[in-house]
Amino acid sequence: MASKGKYEAISELARRRGFFWQSFEIYGGMGGFIDLGPLGTKLKHRLEDSWRDFFVKGGGIYEISTPIINPKIVFQASGHLDSFKDPMVECQRCGRKYRADHLLEEAAGAKFEAMGLEAIDAEIEARNLACPECGGRLSKSRYFLTMFETTIGPYSEAIGYARPETAQGIFIDFKRLYEIARGKLPFGVAQIGRALRNEISPRQGPIRLREFTLMEIEFFFDPEEGCGALEEVEDEVLRLVPASLREKGIEEPIEKSVGEAVREGIIINGWLGFFMAKSKEFMRGLGIPEDRQKFHEKLPGERAHYSAQTFDHEVLLEDWGWVEIAGHAYRTDYDLSRHSAFSGQELRAFKAYEKPRVERVLKIVPNEARIREEFGEKHKAILEALMGARPEDVKGSIEAKGYFEALGERIGPEHVSFRTVEVKETGRRFIPHVVEPSFGLERIMYAVLEYSYSKKGDRIVLRLPRRIAPIQAVVLPLVNRGDLEAKAKSIWRALLEAGLDAEYDDSGSIGRRYARADEIGVPIAITVDQRSLIDDTVTLRERDSWRQIRVRADEVPARLRGYFSGDLDFEGMGGS
Repeated sequence: MASKGKYEAISELARRRGFFWQSFEIYGGMGGFIDLGPLGTKLKHRLEDSWRDFFVKGGGIYEISTPIINPKIVFQASGHLDSFKDPMVECQRCGRKYRADHLLEEAAGAKFEAMGLEAIDAEIEARNLACPECGGRLSKSRYFLTMFETTIGPYSEAIGYARPETAQGIFIDFKRLYEIARGKLPFGVAQIGRALRNEISPRQGPIRLREFTLMEIEFFFDPEEGCGALEEVEDEVLRLVPASLREKGIEEPIEKSVGEAVREGIIINGWLGFFMAKSKEFMRGLGIPEDRQKFHEKLPGERAHYSAQTFDHEVLLEDWGWVEIAGHAYRTDYDLSRHSAFSGQELRAFKAYEKPRVERVLKIVPNEARIREEFGEKHKAILEALMGARPEDVKGSIEAKGYFEALGERIGPEHVSFRTVEVKETGRRFIPHVVEPSFGLERIMYAVLEYSYSKKGDRIVLRLPRRIAPIQAVVLPLVNRGDLEAKAKSIWRALLEAGLDAEYDDSGSIGRRYARADEIGVPIAITVDQRSLIDDTVTLRERDSWRQIRVRADEVPARLRGYFSGDLDFEGMGGS
């Protein structure tokens, strides 16, 4: 792996200036956890607000907040308990544990995510891999559940898990959200919140964490209708690494417009392509150049259990190579179907026909006596679950597996039969499909810091996009003198009253204070000097160019508001 020059420089700056540092420092730290300092917390909030402004506001997308701890049944239904596992090996000398596929990736520079345990063991043996810390022999690989387990309340049987994604809370709330959307599709639901994954051996600072923030959207739509917003982005060119090329050993991206990629089946759903284009645009606005972004399609064996197609949105980092900062998954109707089956609740949408139709439909005929006899007090809930499920799903499961699972019980052919009847249908009931854009905030934060980090001579200048800068302006009296300090503080208070995030700094020489402001990414420095007392003007200094202009002191708040909203550029702030 390349030297950690840029990563170490950014980490040193982050610790010194209060962006982030290792959690539990005084106890020696613990991998996979970071603390955000004052500037990091402000930057996090700016990124959340930027994402919310870009994706949520005015976009037919609602925002909700759901619990971090979920009961076990949620993750049984979602399939996470069966599928959310990573291969692990243990050093037989020092006892350290490692994620096996990551060890192989570091050694070979290729992905091993889709490999089974036997194949991983064979690769480790063939490459003669040993413990990176002590050189000890590695054990055979085994699977490790990467979800944090707990109990809910004082009862040990009430098992809960910390969510590894925010999505399940949205799916569980679909019924209420569909009502809020007045029964109309498409619509999206966003959630920004904490998620936890019990990573085996996180060793990449903010790039791989056990506790992190996700910004996710679950976008619900009718699979029989196309993407109504595709025209908006169809000419946007994406750098794609499709699975069809990866299967041939080709990892170099090709360039395709979104429209072309959807028409050619490279992207199998229009809404997936829409959000991929918007994702590229969002990251471009945060200072990540287009040629440092790509969309890397997961192979079938690499995809999550719920996904029909997934593209990782990756950015190029100097020390870590291509790193995923967002994932775009087409989850089909998997999640809603599973939760409907496990809960017994109706999670379908309805679309009215122009005219009623007579159709032949499959109906479930439950053997109520047998169900009551076998399942006792639970029989009513099971009957409700059966009547809420799609008859085709129940019949198909019984034919394929011999049973259909409802509320944790196996329903077999002795419990139900089926018949086809003619009914007059006024509309079509169906389970909506879902595409999911999911963004990792801490990874985005690090990427933004890396692409903003620059040097001008021997001075660090953090060229953060102005709208996400933690501190928007700093007010500086030229020298520590009572009349200048009083004038500077009055301007500072006016900025705060105007809703701007400003600081006051009178410590050290003016040059040192400019350097300090540049280093933490403050876009505008406001200097109060002797002339300010005479004509009531101040100097505005731009961080990136170091240009300076004079502006009337009483106009500074309005000019800065225009600058940070994007209505004014720096030169425009000096206009009359």
